[in-house]
Amino acid sequence: MAITNDVIGITLGDAAGIGPEIVVKAVSSGRLPPNFQYTIIGDAGVLDRACRNLGVRPTFDLVEVGKHDLSGVEPGKPDKRAAKAAAEWLEHGVKLARAKKIAALVTAPLNKAGLHMAGIHVPGQTELLGKLSHAKRIAMMLVGQFQKPPPMPGGLVPTAWLRVALATTHLALKDVPRALTKQKILDVIELTNAALGSFGLQRRRIGIAGLNPHAGDNGTFGNEEIKIIGPAVEAAVKKGITAIGPRPADTLFHEVYKGEFDAVVAMYHDQGLGPLKMLAFDTGVNLTLGLPFVRTSPDHGTAYDIAGRNVANPSSFLAAVQLAIKLTRPPETNPPTAT
Repeated sequence: MAITNDVIGITLGDAAGIGPEIVVKAVSSGRLPPNFQYTIIGDAGVLDRACRNLGVRPTFDLVEVGKHDLSGVEPGKPDKRAAKAAAEWLEHGVKLARAKKIAALVTAPLNKAGLHMAGIHVPGQTELLGKLSHAKRIAMMLVGQFQKPPPMPGGLVPTAWLRVALATTHLALKDVPRALTKQKILDVIELTNAALGSFGLQRRRIGIAGLNPHAGDNGTFGNEEIKIIGPAVEAAVKKGITAIGPRPADTLFHEVYKGEFDAVVAMYHDQGLGPLKMLAFDTGVNLTLGLPFVRTSPDHGTAYDIAGRNVANPSSFLAAVQLAIKLTRPPETNPPTAT
């Protein structure tokens, strides 16, 4: 494989899920920039099967990793063979990215149950990426572009970005308060601020969500805002970051919608992903912050319920590839925007 800055590495993901299907649909769609090379990291048999099912000629650039017999993997069922193979493909993608043999890594979904069956005990792909790349701190940011109502009848439909970073990811809700620390929240704020620079933004206003209703209402509904979140915001401000909060989450996202913030740091998974998926369900992208390379993925899982039926929507995966390409370019080539 040629060593070039115009290669996007793409892992096939869990062979029992929709990963191979959406990869083939995206790469063969004609909707990706033609001046990039798209190299698939995975298994020839899995790729060929997806191509046959979709009636697509298998002409893709493939880096085959490992020797896996995945012919018996059934669509829609967790399988430790498929999970182990997907993890190996991911590991190889990380090696290529760290060696700068690819400009960015775009990963199709893995399945947590399958990973656990294969003896890989991580909360998700983000944490596995952090471990493989030896990153000191990482965070999950979800990015979605959405359309606002036109300001006047018949007017142009404006588009805006919603960027949400998570202080905690895949945890039971009862475990979230114990997982929040001042340093953890400060780390995510700092990573978010750096990410906004990668987007080429001149203004970087970050809204920090509270954990409790009404951001605790001065301690009436909990004291995490006073003891943990507020001090983290103060520390970020002292470092020159425009961080504002903690803000009540129910009004913060409306303020983002109006363009008053450029990103949100949410305290837990559904607090941040609920608003994003409402506005950008089919085009949401998972961006991993803190890695030494650009990594994106679609904002959905393996979708076992529709695996093997060839009905999966590749829009989120297409958006993931397009965002990865955007972020591989120097920030000055991305026009500054307040939204």
